[in-house]
This record gives sequence, C-alpha cells and structure tokens, in this order.
Amino acid sequence: MQKIRNIAVIAHVDHGKTTLVDGLLEQSGTFGSHEHHDERAMDSNDLERERGITILSKNTAIRYKDYKINIIDTPGHADFGGEVERVLKMVDGVLVLVDAYEGVMPQTKFVVKKMLALGKKPIVVINKIDKPSAEPDRVVDEMFDLFVAMGATEDQLDFPIIYAAARDGIAKLDMSEPDGNFECIFETILNKIPEPEGDRENHTQAQVFTLDYDNYVGKIGISRIFNGVIRKGDNVMLAKADGELVKGRITKLIGFLGLNRMEINEAEAGDIVAFAGLETVDVGDTICDPLNPMPLDPMHIEEPTLTVVFSVNDSPLAGQEGKHVTSNKLKDRLESEMTTNVAMKLEVVGEGKFKVSGRGELQITILAENMRRENYEFGISRPEVITKEIEGVKCEPFEHLVIDVPEELSGTVIERLGKRKAEMKSMVPMGQGYQRIEFEIPARALIGFRGQFLTDTKGEGVMNHSFLEFRPYSGSVESRSYGALISMENGDTLAYSLFSIQDRGVLFIGPQTKVYEGMIIGEHSRSNDLVVNPIKGKAQSNVRSSGADEAIKLIPPRDMSLERALEWIEDDELLEVTPQNVRIRKKYLTESERKRYTRNN
Repeated sequence: MQKIRNIAVIAHVDHGKTTLVDGLLEQSGTFGSHEHHDERAMDSNDLERERGITILSKNTAIRYKDYKINIIDTPGHADFGGEVERVLKMVDGVLVLVDAYEGVMPQTKFVVKKMLALGKKPIVVINKIDKPSAEPDRVVDEMFDLFVAMGATEDQLDFPIIYAAARDGIAKLDMSEPDGNFECIFETILNKIPEPEGDRENHTQAQVFTLDYDNYVGKIGISRIFNGVIRKGDNVMLAKADGELVKGRITKLIGFLGLNRMEINEAEAGDIVAFAGLETVDVGDTICDPLNPMPLDPMHIEEPTLTVVFSVNDSPLAGQEGKHVTSNKLKDRLESEMTTNVAMKLEVVGEGKFKVSGRGELQITILAENMRRENYEFGISRPEVITKEIEGVKCEPFEHLVIDVPEELSGTVIERLGKRKAEMKSMVPMGQGYQRIEFEIPARALIGFRGQFLTDTKGEGVMNHSFLEFRPYSGSVESRSYGALISMENGDTLAYSLFSIQDRGVLFIGPQTKVYEGMIIGEHSRSNDLVVNPIKGKAQSNVRSSGADEAIKLIPPRDMSLERALEWIEDDELLEVTPQNVRIRKKYLTESERKRYTRNN
C-alpha cells in the first residue's frame, strides 16, 4: 500500500487557502529550483487571477519524505458551495483556515458544518498572524465554540492548531515559539490525518467528484479510488446516479504532482486520479468492476437558487462587436458549460432564450464574463430567485448575512435591511471601531443591495452571505428606489447635452458614446423614469451670444461593471453584453411599447 494522505483546504473567501497551497508546494520541494511559477499558482483561470478568488476546486499532489499528499484547493465563495461539499467526500482530513482578525465568517460556518457532518478530521490553521490587528487567541475560542455549536464529536474537538502567515511561509504550533517553516504543517498532516481506507485487493470502486474537458480526449473525470486498482486500458462499468450501468474503457489515466499532470499506467485505492474515455461520465458516478459492480452512494448536489434568462442580442447595435451572435452558438456554449459545471442548470424557454439557474449572482456573472471574453454577444435579464412548494406552502431561499461596518454607520445599514425583510440575529463589537451584525434575509432582498451598501458605508463595509434554507415566502421586498434616464434618440452622445442631463441624476456614459432609443444612460434622482435626448448639439447662429464660451464641466460617469449592472436592473430592463461594452436597456425600446406593456400588466 503506498503511503497516501488526502486533504482538502477549506475556508471563507480571501482567508489565504491558495497562498497556503503555494507554500506547501514550495516547501515540500515539489517545485524544482529551476521551475518558475506565479504567485497563487493554483488559480489558473484569468478571472481567478484578476479577482483574487478561487472559482473551481483544483487538486495537486506533493511528495514529503516517502508520503504522497493529495491536496484539493476549494473555493471560498458561497456561490460555489456545491464544489466544496463534493470535495469533502473525497478526502480523509481537512485544513480549516481562519483569518486571525476576521475569525469565523459565514462560509467558515458552512464548510465546517459540512465537514463535521461527514465525520472528517480537522486541523485548524490560524492564518495571517502577521496582521497588526490579529487576535489569534480570540479566533481559536471562536472556532472551538463553532465546533461545539455544530455538534462536533470528542475526536473532532481535539483539533491541532497551527499558527501561520502563509504568504511569508511561516508556521508554528505555539504563538510563543519563534517563527518556523511549514514542516510542522506536514508533520501534523502525517500524524493526525488518517490514512485512506480501502484495499487494492477489493473490487474496483472509484467516485467522480469534478469534471474537466479536453478537446482531444473529451470529458475527463477526476475521481478518488476507494477500492481496488485502476489501470490504463481497463474495461470498466460506469454506475450512473439513476442506477443505469454503462460499459466503457479507460483510454487515459492521469496522475498529479505539483502543477503537472502526467500519464500513468495504474493507480490504487486511496489515490486521486483523472481518467478519460467515458463520454457519459458525470459528477457522483461510480467506476466499478464490470464483473461485480458495487456503486457508491450518489452525491447530493446543492440546488440552484437563482435564475437569469440569456437571450440573443436584438438591440439596434447587435452584431457589431461580437463574433458569436446567433442562438445556436449561444446554446452550444451554454450546453458545454453544463457538461463541467454541475451546480448550474439550463432550459430552453423560447426562441433564442435560455434559462440558466445557478447558486448565486457571482456564479452567473462569471459565466457571462467568460463568454464575453470568448467573443459572444447576448442579453441577460434580471436575476430571479427560484421558489418551490414545500407541503403546499410557497417557499423561497433565505441567506445568512454577516456584515462588518464602522459603528457610526451601523444604524443606516440596519434601517436599509429592515425595509428588505431582514431579521437581525446578533450584534458584536469587533474592536477598532467596527461592529459585526448578523441577519437572516430572503435571497431576493440581497439582489441589488451591494451597491447601496457600499454607498451607505462609504466603501468601508464588508458583507458576506451563504445559503441557509428554504422558508415560507415573505411577501414583496423593496427594490431600487430610483428611476432610469432613457435615451430617446439613436446616435453619438455630445458633451453639450450630457451637461444639462447630469443635473437630473447620475450618468453611466460619457460623451462620444453610441446610444439608441430605449438605452438607459443613467440613474434618475427621482423614482420615475425620464426620457432624455443625449445627442442634441448646441444650436449655432451667426450672432455672437454672451454665454458662448462657457466651459462645459462633466462629472465622471459611474462605472457600471457587469455585476453592478446586473444588480441594478429591474424586471422590465435587460443587460446587453458584448466583448467591448455592457449596456443597460429597456426590454421595450420605444415609449409607446413601454406604455402598452405597463397598461397590460
């Protein structure tokens, strides 16, 4: 039996998981001295690098002494909670990372609850101890209280604690000790994490927990082998979640070491490998011995809570910037996303309209951002929450919301959230003039709240939320309180006309921008929509006027990113997304159509 340890790194977003994995790769000697690698080497996707977040769970392996340690780096965002849950089933122990100042956050609670329920052995890493405001002892107490509240066993409560500053490669078992390297982390993993169960002599059982795709070999299943041996070229049986059995052959077997993937000929119980050759493979499927198929329990994948409609772009500027604009191209791209992203669902709802359901706004905007970078052009509707009927009662998803705000601004935020049907659960001072307030709130009340929240807290507030449960529908919720400034003409905007429009609200565009009738160019300072003409030039005459040379001073427009625009729009509005622009528009472009629509509803 080869000496293997399987661990996952779990934490709240931005508590340092990927940086810690970097340090483990570096200090185990997995990177040769000649190998160049980037910071946060596991975040391979462009969007992950730009935003500094992990979107997809990724696995790597390191050699330490004569052990192989398989490490899975997981996302910290609530929208990708499904990924974390699946990964935890594949490992025997977990590194739980917590920020030495922020302490226990919503996603920490979410992942710890899943981990304890599956009976995994935790190692708690208090990270970022080099922060001036760090309070490691308070955070250790918080973690202990959390474990007790979540019903941890005696064995799980006896967790080892490591204090670390992962960015600097420092770790130690006691705050009073001098700074050491990651050796104490490796030793704790070997001593405290149980070795994988299972035997190479048993009948083969391996379960797929993540999918990948390769243009040459097709679908790749990344799986943990629970029993037996898998060899390249083996004939195997694939047991699907619905009980169907499919015969297949493993054409390629791939092992992991550091950032490299290499072809291998065989792998045995306890290891984590990737394989190709089974085109119908899905997350949760089991690969078994064809002579004696014994499927493992299929995985529960969290249900989506939000839907948006992707549609073909039909604005007057359609097709001028993107390369892929037809409904067939859009459908193919969305279907290919569904092959690897199991937390999302797709359904065709009309001519050129596709309903995409996901775990949250971030997950959907990341898909949209990737598509626009691939030269797609499309429209997106406002996100809606998915309601379902439980025992005859209409229910909607609720979220657990945690916000950190400066004390003097907490009143404003509580008032805002009160109007959105939020229920306050606790309020704790965090030191340094900050307060942490916890709420339970309907998920749809959070749509469009982030922009308002940042304005109210002057950019100093931090909000995090994670899915709680489905509860009875809570009635109507206050949404955007301001109307829109809508263009009445097609053409290029002029500074002269924008100068007079900017007194009416906040502009989203500057001069020399292409606009069309029905396009939204700003937010009105009142609650009603206002139709304006942004392309009107100054009337010239041959008589010299006294105000001829007054300088036009334009206030810089508000930068509407894809997320911000998606949160801002209402039900009768759409986002037009192209590789170069994100435009906001009304569903019905002319004023007469809008009036007819309002009358009929």
